[in-house]
Amino acid sequence: MNGMNRFLKVLGFVYMLSLLEACSGSGSNIIKEIKIGLHNNNNLKIQIDVETAAPADVTVEYWADSLGEGSKLASDTSLGGVSHKIVFCNIYPNTNYSFHILTNENGKKQVSKTYHFTSEQLPMWLKDQFKYVCNDTAALPEKFKRGFMLMNKRETPGLAYIVDFKGRIRWYHMVDGTGFKVVHFTKNKTILSILGKNDEPTSYGSEILELNLLGDTVLYLKKGQGDLKYSIHHEIRENNLNQILTLYVDQRIMDLSSIGGKKIDTVKGDGILILDRKGKKVWQWSVFDVMDPLKDPQLLKTKNDWMHANSLSFDKDSNFLISFYNIGQIWKLDAHTGKIIWKLGKGGTMAMPAECDFTESHTVHINPHGDLMFFDNGVKKRLSEVFALKLNEKEKTAAITLHIKLPPDIYNDRMGSAYMITDTTILCCSSKRKITVLVNPKGVLLWDLETAIPPYRVDFLTNDQVCPWLQP
Repeated sequence: MNGMNRFLKVLGFVYMLSLLEACSGSGSNIIKEIKIGLHNNNNLKIQIDVETAAPADVTVEYWADSLGEGSKLASDTSLGGVSHKIVFCNIYPNTNYSFHILTNENGKKQVSKTYHFTSEQLPMWLKDQFKYVCNDTAALPEKFKRGFMLMNKRETPGLAYIVDFKGRIRWYHMVDGTGFKVVHFTKNKTILSILGKNDEPTSYGSEILELNLLGDTVLYLKKGQGDLKYSIHHEIRENNLNQILTLYVDQRIMDLSSIGGKKIDTVKGDGILILDRKGKKVWQWSVFDVMDPLKDPQLLKTKNDWMHANSLSFDKDSNFLISFYNIGQIWKLDAHTGKIIWKLGKGGTMAMPAECDFTESHTVHINPHGDLMFFDNGVKKRLSEVFALKLNEKEKTAAITLHIKLPPDIYNDRMGSAYMITDTTILCCSSKRKITVLVNPKGVLLWDLETAIPPYRVDFLTNDQVCPWLQP
């Protein structure tokens, strides 16, 4: 018996009551039939199908019985027609709910009886995935407690999760045959992701999937389709034109005999690829456009992953920020010409304070104060840190505005992220340690979340970003 049938069996009385209401009384009730079950076989998404006797607008209001009708939430409105599909996303497992249906037929408004259902338990494979520890939740910022975290499982079957500060899974989506290698929450309130198989490197894939919070596919592109001809990795996001940006593997056949290599050899570099939503190339850039690999004294050691780009974002002026793990640098690129504007890090063009001796940066971005912020793995010192810098491009200088030394026991040599939640709290993901922490600027742990999976990074989502589909 599949998940949908099992759920309908448990909730069959709702279906029967709806028929009784539709068939009894004076016949003035516009609702003919109600069916209830799981949307896409997902235990945290409830689907209600409503048939009406005449075209009408249909909305469903629902609430947890423990909170009462005063806490009710409204679904999206299904406009016109006689067949209506309504999906609830703000569902807790194993919880009693009530709902009623609002119809509007040419200005004639009606409210149905109140019906009840009990949501299902989470599947066994989703239980005990997250455990939070906090000695004083009252001291946590309200913004954090009302927000959520997006993370991913990279191995098959892939999972994308949205979790609240108590470690409760509030949303999930599973894909068979591939893993969610990278996930990103967009301004369109969708989840944009790179999918890849287990035999592809950890943050590398060959498919792009975009989902809305109902769990429905908005966009799907696969390597070999259109101009997506490359393996993609580490980053996926949208620009202001709603185009897709990602990092790709640029593999070049080269003569390395002049530096002690083979006459016919391969160097794997990185590039930026922008696609429209049909998979057509809009813009492309490669590190080979601006760097000569033969001038790199470490090339024979790093040729299989020459520079290892691992994050891509936008500066305040919409030019690109890109970080490279292997060379310990962050670059700013002109988003039109691809020319390097500056390099930050060892051997870079921006002067840095001695204290900012980062070696492997991740998740480079502009924080709410307009400063450049990133997570430093800190392999050389075996100490992971968070930096924010105020840059003066004219003077080519950088000043530290935030420097956090994370506790040595959560040192993280690969992956990781750091995002500012409030002026005094920062959310840091220590991927290899399977722990995400909220710290103050002194590095004191205020809260931590232990995860069963090592997420590549953890994105923080405000309540406004996921409303109305999820609520704290």
